Amino acid sequence: MKLGELKIVESKEALKAIPDGKTLINTINAHSFNTAQKDELFAEALKNGDYLIPDGASIIQACKFLKAKSQPKERIAGWDLFVFEMQRLESKRLEVRGERLAVRGERLAVSGEKEKLRVMFMGSSEKVLGRIREQAAIDYPHLEVVTYSPPYKPEFSDEDNAAIIQAINDANPDLLWVGMTAPKQEKWTYSHWKELNIHCHVGTIGAVFDFYAGTAKRAPEWWQNHSLEWLYRLCIEPKRMWRRYILGNPLFVWNVIKELRVDS
Repeated sequence: MKLGELKIVESKEALKAIPDGKTLINTINAHSFNTAQKDELFAEALKNGDYLIPDGASIIQACKFLKAKSQPKERIAGWDLFVFEMQRLESKRLEVRGERLAVRGERLAVSGEKEKLRVMFMGSSEKVLGRIREQAAIDYPHLEVVTYSPPYKPEFSDEDNAAIIQAINDANPDLLWVGMTAPKQEKWTYSHWKELNIHCHVGTIGAVFDFYAGTAKRAPEWWQNHSLEWLYRLCIEPKRMWRRYILGNPLFVWNVIKELRVDS
């Protein structure tokens, strides 16, 4: 997979232009780019999704260095996508309700219309999902939250996959979040995309589930603004993150240089 050939969302403002309907939104950072070099299905999932957002300052700098087709101007973290989509759905619900009240003078929606728009979180543990439901009820009171915790295993069986797909289709969400860490979440969603009979935006956002639930702490704003969120995560979880960053960051630089040399 070549970074210079990818179509990447270039700004947070551009998120507003994503149309309604069934849409797959993935993220890319240095780690996922490295992983995609040796994982063909993951690379295919990133290339063939509908939108790809730059979740890392390193991606932005590398695109400039490579004179890539896309030139993202700012980092768009998975958290940024999450907040944008949740607020957009909450606002949409309020606008619809306001129009109904103004036109019909009724407190309830017309027959057949859902009283609340539905957000589904698929992934993570019941503990995390429980906290998400509690927090979302406070932050987004006009949205209905449904959750599904898949089995905790490296690979799902056919029965597991069928159950997950059925749960999503039965929920018929207005927004779907998939959080099983990369590359598992992207590969699963891409592989089963045609089986998902849904009409909404779908975002693969991994760690955001834990950030929103409060079971993991996101880097303070200063670290984020100085492109050091990766260093903060390394300091907080060195045993889990050292390979990704200590080995992964130099590997990313090498992969970018290698791409430049091949294309020169």
